[in-house]
Amino acid sequence: MDWLLIPFEVSFVQRALVAGILVSVVCALVGTWVVVRGMAFIGDAMSHGMLPGVAIASLAGVNLVIGAAVSAGVMALGVTALGRSRRLSQDTTIGLLFVGMLATGVIIVSHSRSFAVDLTGFLFGDVLAVGRGDLTVLAVTLVIVAVVSLLGYRSFVALTFDARKAHTLGLRPGLANALLLMLVTLTIVASFRVVGTLLVFGLLIAPAAAALFWARRITTIMLFASLLGILATVAGLLVSWHWGTAAGASIAAGSVLLFFVSALLSFTWRRLSGRIPDPTTEIERSR
Repeated sequence: MDWLLIPFEVSFVQRALVAGILVSVVCALVGTWVVVRGMAFIGDAMSHGMLPGVAIASLAGVNLVIGAAVSAGVMALGVTALGRSRRLSQDTTIGLLFVGMLATGVIIVSHSRSFAVDLTGFLFGDVLAVGRGDLTVLAVTLVIVAVVSLLGYRSFVALTFDARKAHTLGLRPGLANALLLMLVTLTIVASFRVVGTLLVFGLLIAPAAAALFWARRITTIMLFASLLGILATVAGLLVSWHWGTAAGASIAAGSVLLFFVSALLSFTWRRLSGRIPDPTTEIERSR
């Protein structure tokens, strides 16, 4: 059992584990809504659309989180504004903003010869270099996400399955949609400096998608997604320690691997039991 315990006796690995747990829970709460509502594309676009702000902040010597927040804010406002157009689908507007923001970031990066390391950190983060201040930011983010998710739970559920009914019930689906977009933005901005956009997006989508095969209720999906994210974090840190791989990438790969394992086990189980229902349909029936 030494191979399992020795890595976590080191202080920086312990901080990385705590950071991974916090990010896993935050991403599980927000990622469940992202997966159930089919918002994965906007999550990916938001995570990579922060590059211009991060690049400008790095070149100007400003805190990267500020640059990321400004860039993500521009992205969110653009999605909201263009989403009102009846001639363009939401996927089209998100795709255009995604490409535009990413291209702008690459252009800015190309003018700096010393940005390569920062770009690597932007994508993969440095979970093994997490400090106490980073843990505080993640803890505060978790509290905010949990409170908003709890207070807006009924509106989020109604918006997810029937926006028209939500409007009829006076649940203000427009506001609920804006709050969900805010939660996605907050999660990505608060986490990217610690774990990188690759890991944030991986933990945002993969655990919730894996949990969807086994759980029917939203709260149960969130719980399972949290546990799967934590499992991916522990496994990724162990792989990184013993095989010398990048910690952030190992955790992200672990979360995606868990999704495929979950999908395979679910398919096998349901095939043997003679029922292969649509997980989304089961969720809707269990509301």
